Amino acid sequence: MAGAEVKSESVGTVVVAGVANLAIAVAKLVAGLLSGSAAMLSEAAHSVADTTTEVLLYLALRRGARPADTRHPFGYGKESYVWAFLAALFTFVVGAGFAITHGVTTILVHEHTGNYLTSYIVLAISFAIESVSLARAVRQVRNESRRWRATPRRYLRLTADTTVKAVFLEDSAALVGLLLAAAGLTLSHLTGDEMFDGVASILIGVLLLAVAGILARSNISLLVGRAVSDRVHRQIEHELAELPAVDRVDTLMTMFLGPEDILVAAKVDFHDDATGADIEAAADEAERRLTDRFPEIGYVFLDPTRSRSGSDGHPARTTQDEDERAVDQEPGGVP
Repeated sequence: MAGAEVKSESVGTVVVAGVANLAIAVAKLVAGLLSGSAAMLSEAAHSVADTTTEVLLYLALRRGARPADTRHPFGYGKESYVWAFLAALFTFVVGAGFAITHGVTTILVHEHTGNYLTSYIVLAISFAIESVSLARAVRQVRNESRRWRATPRRYLRLTADTTVKAVFLEDSAALVGLLLAAAGLTLSHLTGDEMFDGVASILIGVLLLAVAGILARSNISLLVGRAVSDRVHRQIEHELAELPAVDRVDTLMTMFLGPEDILVAAKVDFHDDATGADIEAAADEAERRLTDRFPEIGYVFLDPTRSRSGSDGHPARTTQDEDERAVDQEPGGVP
């Protein structure tokens, strides 16, 4: 139920952002054509890229939510990362490429019609609309971070729901881009030098490059098969180790199958006197405990294994021992 609510909220966040970006893109394009401002045209390209991104993210949510079938027994969750990666790539190529190229051209040619008023009005309206879209994304980030008992910053850094991450980063970048465009226009207006307008356009392109790079890297990591964070890994291991029939957890592996779908597989050393019925009961109890604590866990596989000893005669270190000795690097996953 929690996963369905999150998907519904994510769809709503993407739709709101898409509608806002489409309206803003049209307004910026008109203002850019009337004024000849490189920054305004770059912002129009920025909004067009964001609108296309929202369409791709919507496809990511819909395609990734399809149920499992015989050819895809673990579902289609990873397909959402393919579409999200394409969205990041589109932002990189179209949005950033146009902004940087047009900014360089403006610096070299210095063309501008001098019609600044329309651009100022559109920038102000765009800022208000983007703020509404960002506010919805922020609300979802806060709700999800509370659910995972993490800070919003930590949640954004580690979440596997790249659609929410994309909307938040793109809306934040949009507001920063509007401020850059306003600064470039104002300086060009006051000084009569179009170099400032061109520089603003280039900075908007660099901003888009940074956002696209972050999102592309995140989606590639999840496509390859990212594990949950170290903290959640330890919590899962603790739940398994607390089972009555379990002696220790030898190996624990996790992987995101989708934004709200986690696979857990573990090699478990059961007590020597554990019967087949005890092992079956422990497997059922493990699935119940883990899904109660983390509703996103969709699959739990336990592999009974023999106890192993180290070369010095002492029991081999468990994954939990390794984690306690290691620095918490938090390579990614659920907060």
